[in-house]
Amino acid sequence: MKTLLSLVFVSLLSASAFADIQDPPGNDYGPTRKLSRGLANIAFAGVEIIKQPSEVGFYEGDAAAFSYGGVRGFGRFIFRMGAGFWEVFSFPFATNRGTYKPPYRSNIPWIHGGYEEFPPELGFESHYRYSSEQSSVW
Repeated sequence: MKTLLSLVFVSLLSASAFADIQDPPGNDYGPTRKLSRGLANIAFAGVEIIKQPSEVGFYEGDAAAFSYGGVRGFGRFIFRMGAGFWEVFSFPFATNRGTYKPPYRSNIPWIHGGYEEFPPELGFESHYRYSSEQSSVW
């Protein structure tokens, strides 16, 4: 009886070792996420008209914000509305290379994706300076 009980216990423990294989990386995207992403694009597309002049003004100055920022905001508004309607109408189908991922590149810095300022490197030797260097007066 002890042997049978220990065999069942070991088999249950070994079955839990394969748990991470059951959730593939592509499982983050599905039809419901595509539908909600499309609805969010439709609902918040108007924010781009306000956000883009502000962002352009921060990086390039007020003159660029009043001229180029408005045009860029309107263009992104049109794109987000179109992408939102496309994702809402095609949410049951995997339209982007057989997946439900968005057809556009997301610029949202996801916290689990790592920092953008630290690019991935191979090996232990870094080719970038991540710390500031102190200059000596002497």
